[in-house]
Amino acid sequence: MSSSATTESGVASTRGESAARALVGDRAWTLAVWGAMAGWSAVLFVIIRNSYVNFREGRFDLGNMVQAVWSTAHGHPLEVTYGSTGEQLVRLGGHVDPFLALLAPLWIVWPSPLVLGLAQVVVVALGALPVFWLGRRHLGSEKAAGLLAFAYLAYPWTATSAAASIHPVTFAIPFFLFCIWFLDTERLVPFAVFAVLAMSTGELMGLPIAALGVWYALARRQRWTGGVIAAIGVAWSAIAISVIVPAFSGEHSMFFGFYDEVGGSPAGVLKKLFTDPGVVLSAVTEPHDLAYVFLLGLPLLFLFVLSPGLAAVALPQLLANGLSDFRSMTDPRYHSVAAVIPFLIAATVLGIARIGAPRRPLVASAVLLCSALLAVVVAPWPRALGMAPLGGRETLSDAHVKALSDAVALVPSGAAVTASNPAGGHLSGRRYVYTVPLLERAEWVVVDLDDPWVSSAASPILTRHPKVVRRFVQQLEGDPAWTKVFERDRVVVFRKTGS
Repeated sequence: MSSSATTESGVASTRGESAARALVGDRAWTLAVWGAMAGWSAVLFVIIRNSYVNFREGRFDLGNMVQAVWSTAHGHPLEVTYGSTGEQLVRLGGHVDPFLALLAPLWIVWPSPLVLGLAQVVVVALGALPVFWLGRRHLGSEKAAGLLAFAYLAYPWTATSAAASIHPVTFAIPFFLFCIWFLDTERLVPFAVFAVLAMSTGELMGLPIAALGVWYALARRQRWTGGVIAAIGVAWSAIAISVIVPAFSGEHSMFFGFYDEVGGSPAGVLKKLFTDPGVVLSAVTEPHDLAYVFLLGLPLLFLFVLSPGLAAVALPQLLANGLSDFRSMTDPRYHSVAAVIPFLIAATVLGIARIGAPRRPLVASAVLLCSALLAVVVAPWPRALGMAPLGGRETLSDAHVKALSDAVALVPSGAAVTASNPAGGHLSGRRYVYTVPLLERAEWVVVDLDDPWVSSAASPILTRHPKVVRRFVQQLEGDPAWTKVFERDRVVVFRKTGS
């Protein structure tokens, strides 16, 4: 090869390397955001898998979602075994979240509860994209936009929601962020797609859509379009609560009991607001309610107040949580925060846009730092250090985990089973799965004597009754129709051998 050819080749190579560096440089923050999403998803999935295999995820709530998805994949759309009565019902009689049916194809590909966990963390991670895009559009700085996308992932309540038991409303976190992005860019068709997806995750999810419509009408002067969006959102929640739930359950929502102190129903709350407003006011200003709002705002340095209109879209869910006397609804580590997170995050982005351009990257860095520091304490990461996370089930001994694993393995696939909550998370991929002390059609029973939580006709959630668990085991031991086939480390398995 001649020297001139060698020179030309070298020049071409140098130009190619320069072009590649320029391309990477232009997309550095985009690539960084995608990398952060992938890494975040991988870490959280490892945590979810660890919780599952070590029996820290139970029938409530993981197993409930697993059974609905399994039933859909096997020709019984959204059918579940109702925990307190043992009846076979369509899930829409409790929560109107048909979104679960969309996960059935994933179960067919990988029939494991872990596929639902993987789907949840990946979809929630995608919420970093609209945050990044909003930042680029309004902040004029890819750096600031990228830092806020990282802050969304570092926001402790994003991680705790994504790594917790599967809940349809958790998927709404990124769906709402995409809704905001498409409204912000005046693209109504993709907005409508994500609005429908968001509303399909729960009966109350129409209210944030309605509030988004009001925001769009006022902030963007699109009054007709915003009004239509608001009307559709209100209509969805009203129909879901007043028509769909009673149609599938035969009565009003079982969760109205969470609001007994303030009226016991949406109509009751409105009546109480006019007849005894002090009761309603005191219900949303209790110390734990105020602490809840503080913990939501602290990682974001309360910068969402600079965009009050968009931040106010979170009010419907905040009020629903605050009015409830079920304390977990005002704990930011739980899924009830799903319709709050996206609006506070997006309002933080728009709020920072009101700050002088030179300071925006610095402010975004402060939000990221504050979120990350708080996440170190309260997010799922302590599990990686062998510690139980705040609000999580205590770590079981290796011997107890092995006993539960061996017990679960004895139950044939598809057999009707009654199980304690920890074992129920592994046994819910079947048509009939009951919770101690219900028997109904059960042919097998798996009881963890160290787990005191039982189903009760008086409550839609598990209640703590260790004596009931012990009496249940004694009852089976004395029943000739049942044979004990396994007992180790306070885990027992019975098989029905008689009529």
